[in-house]
Amino acid sequence: MDAYLLEFANMLLRWLHVIAAIAWIGESIYFVMLDNGLKTPKDEACRKKGVFGEMWAVHGGGFYHNQKYATSPEKLPDDLHWSFWKSYTTWLSGFALFTLLYMANPSFYLVNPGSSWEWAANMTGWQANVMALLFLLGGWVVYNELCKRISPNMERDGVLSIAVAVMMVVVAYLSVHIFSGRAAFLLTGAVMATTMSANVFFWIIPGQRRMVKALKAGETPNPIDGKRGKQRSVHNTYFTLPVVLLMISNHYSFLYAHELAWVIMTLFIFAGALIRQFFVLMHSGQIKPAYPAAGVVLILISVWVAAPSSAPAGATDLAVASEGSGIAEVSGIINERCVTCHSREPSHPSFNSAPAGITYDSDENILNSIAQIKQVVGSNYMPLGNMTQMTDEERAVIADWRE
Repeated sequence: MDAYLLEFANMLLRWLHVIAAIAWIGESIYFVMLDNGLKTPKDEACRKKGVFGEMWAVHGGGFYHNQKYATSPEKLPDDLHWSFWKSYTTWLSGFALFTLLYMANPSFYLVNPGSSWEWAANMTGWQANVMALLFLLGGWVVYNELCKRISPNMERDGVLSIAVAVMMVVVAYLSVHIFSGRAAFLLTGAVMATTMSANVFFWIIPGQRRMVKALKAGETPNPIDGKRGKQRSVHNTYFTLPVVLLMISNHYSFLYAHELAWVIMTLFIFAGALIRQFFVLMHSGQIKPAYPAAGVVLILISVWVAAPSSAPAGATDLAVASEGSGIAEVSGIINERCVTCHSREPSHPSFNSAPAGITYDSDENILNSIAQIKQVVGSNYMPLGNMTQMTDEERAVIADWRE
């Protein structure tokens, strides 16, 4: 019953997390589009009132007239709309989900026993949990310091963008060498998501509150608050597409099980940012196809890098029967090494149901999953942490399997 309740809580948290993320990202993308799509008002009266830009739109059978004030509007309503709870809910639900799934069983999900860094490979569960928390906190601290030191007045944002890009390469490299593959991708995405939500909590909303307070007091707001909020919002929008990819990456072992996983991750992060740049510019009336083209090129490079070798791990160094392995031999290995988790009724205490719904209880199920089994076993990703002690000889048998 405990495992069932844990799985049900997992499902509800994941549902909440996805709903909140859709709402937050959708609203964020909309406001970036709105801000970049504003046009100078034609009405002289609007310009005299301080209207900086406006947009007319039609949607859902009605017409909308959005206006942005560069200075104080004549009057601020009491029911001013604020955008922050979607951000906080996304982060809180995501962290709760990470705690429930990964931190509750760190030796299984976080520790990377195959790491070339001995101290990382030998981490205990609680050490891995502490390292994961420090990784999230450290990512935000480093990013925030880069912003404060390189472009405190938003005058060197180009240099800052390069610094943040380098930081993400470092984060990707460290995550893959410290944590297990799937956790590494997730934690890199979580560093970006934490940065996005922290930008809202520590900079964007406080700055907006100071601006509103000044306006209601009849004072002139400090322009630096508006500029800084804009800076952090722009960073958030470029993080959006990479974060979404990294959060769904756990479904695709060819990404995180590769020996150059950090390179693949970096390519996708930059590709997502380039594609997002195309839409940001498009909203302001600039069509720059070179940006999505460059993003596609990076994705194609990642396809090439991630492509499996013609000889999976163990196949070249270990002799196996020339006629190939039979289903009976392969089935015996899988029953011993994989069915503990991948079963209709898993015997492993961490699972109430088979991970990702994948079961190997029958030869038919095994045959239907031949490509996936060869890939995850050949890359040494499965079994996770080799907890069932699959040998190189057994991996070679699976690699040589012929239907």
